[in-house]
Amino acid sequence: MTPTPNAANEYEVLGAGAAIVIEGNVVVKIDESETIEDEYGVSSSAKNPSPEMSTQDLEGAAVVPGLIDTHTHLLWAGDRSQEVRWRQEGMTYGQIAELGGGIRHTVDQTRNASKEQLSQLGYVRLREALHTGTTHLEAKSGYGLDVESELRLLEVSQHLGSMNTTPTIDPTWMGAHDIPEGMEAGAYVDSLLQEQLPAVLEQGIARSADVFCEPGWFSVEHTSDILAESKRGGLALRMHIDEFVDGRGSELACEFRVASADHAYHTPMEDRLMMKDAGVMTGFLPGTPYAMGDLWPDMGEITSEGIPYTLASDFNPNCRTLSLPFMTSLMVQRCGVHPLAALSAVTVRAAETTPHPSGRVHGQIVEGSVANLNIVDGKNWESVVLRPTGTPFAATILNGQYVAH
Repeated sequence: MTPTPNAANEYEVLGAGAAIVIEGNVVVKIDESETIEDEYGVSSSAKNPSPEMSTQDLEGAAVVPGLIDTHTHLLWAGDRSQEVRWRQEGMTYGQIAELGGGIRHTVDQTRNASKEQLSQLGYVRLREALHTGTTHLEAKSGYGLDVESELRLLEVSQHLGSMNTTPTIDPTWMGAHDIPEGMEAGAYVDSLLQEQLPAVLEQGIARSADVFCEPGWFSVEHTSDILAESKRGGLALRMHIDEFVDGRGSELACEFRVASADHAYHTPMEDRLMMKDAGVMTGFLPGTPYAMGDLWPDMGEITSEGIPYTLASDFNPNCRTLSLPFMTSLMVQRCGVHPLAALSAVTVRAAETTPHPSGRVHGQIVEGSVANLNIVDGKNWESVVLRPTGTPFAATILNGQYVAH
């Protein structure tokens, strides 16, 4: 069994023979199996030693923490699948938008979707995420781009996150995802600050705010205004930076000490080091270059410099997978990342920027942590990063409940 990476970000792997005791949704004890059997008066062969207790013999299967997806665009409606063909035919983003594609197509479809429709879409996606071991995820709004639609997306996120059969949710307001059609950037930012953000704060669902800080979307100056007001309102801060070019978003990330600066493909190394010193986590989203043919980060230098990072799915209309094992596989087999570093990036590292709603430790298997665990379908935990399709898990324990796959 593999109950860590631990809180110090030093990786500990326990050998076969360990046992984990769960009460309710909390890990209360970890010790050698014989010690646990003696203390609790059970044996691995006794399936139900008492009405209040059950046991599960994993026969040496590896156990890893529940996976945490730190960056998703979970809720949206519509279908833009045809865009993959248009991109292959050489069309630019602007040309695709002129044909009725792009983010604004998704905005139109999402605005016209009911709460019930969005809830059903989200539920199916969350069950898909759970199937591949995700027990908690961050979910952004951002496909509404007006007050009513953004609030509705956050309401649906809250509803989905309260269900007992799906991963819990860390809700993020991302009204600053794009500029609505027919609006100028400055006017939209004014509306974000004067109308949308106050309504989001009054609603009280979002824990964080995120801004797409990129030339052509939200400038450094506009991003600064949005982050400052969001921070003043009590929201934690996140950013999209340097996805297409070095847009100097890293400097702003350091100034505001945001929790996570994501994408960051074109961020210079000196800026990565500056973010490390400022306590800013870099969020790499390997599904994006996989789906869009973009740049892969140089993970060798990033690793040698000890720059902390998370891995996430970036689930969105053009990157339609929620599989974190797939993300770790890409980084291990395409970017040379060590398997344990990849696993830590979707567990203990991810928990640093995306806390559990209970306030308990997660992303680790330690006494007192949330009972979110994945049971690997074999004895080697490394199997997690070698399964880009399907699931590497025989079962997931979600908030103390056993879910077979």
